[in-house]
Amino acid sequence: MILRIFLPSHFQPGLHPPIKKQQQDVLGFLEANKIEFEEKDIAANEENRKWMRENVPEDSRPASGNPLPPRLFNDSRYLGDYDAFFEARENNAVYAFLGLTAPPGSKVGGIIFSSGLLSKPYFPLPIMNWAAALRMQWAGILLLILIG
Repeated sequence: MILRIFLPSHFQPGLHPPIKKQQQDVLGFLEANKIEFEEKDIAANEENRKWMRENVPEDSRPASGNPLPPRLFNDSRYLGDYDAFFEARENNAVYAFLGLTAPPGSKVGGIIFSSGLLSKPYFPLPIMNWAAALRMQWAGILLLILIG
C-alpha cells in the first residue's frame, strides 16, 4: 500500500493560506508518526493534478470548481480531504482512516493498544467520555455511603 498525498509544492504569496496550513498539518502528523507516504505535486505536475481531479469521487467534489488539496489516497482508493483527516485525527482513528494497521502503543478510537504484558486493550480514565466518568464518580459516592 502506498499512501499518496496530493498537494501543491509552492503557493503564490498571500493566496490559499488555509490550504498551506492544512498541508503542513497533514504532513507534520504523518512525519511525526513515521507514516510513510508519497507527496504528489499538483502545482508542477499536470498529470498529478489531472489524476487527483479524476479520482476524487463525485460525492466528495465541491459544488463548483475543482477539488482542492490536500487529498489523500491509499494506492488508488480515495480516503478523503483535510476535513476527513482532521475528524479522524480528533477521534483517534487516523490509522483506520488511512487504511493502515496501528502500531503497538498508539491510541485507536480511544483505546490504547500495547505490546508486551498487556495484549488486550484497556480504557484509561482520561480518554473515557464524561458521562461514563460521571457514572463512575456517582457509583463511588454511593459505595462510600453504603460502606460508611
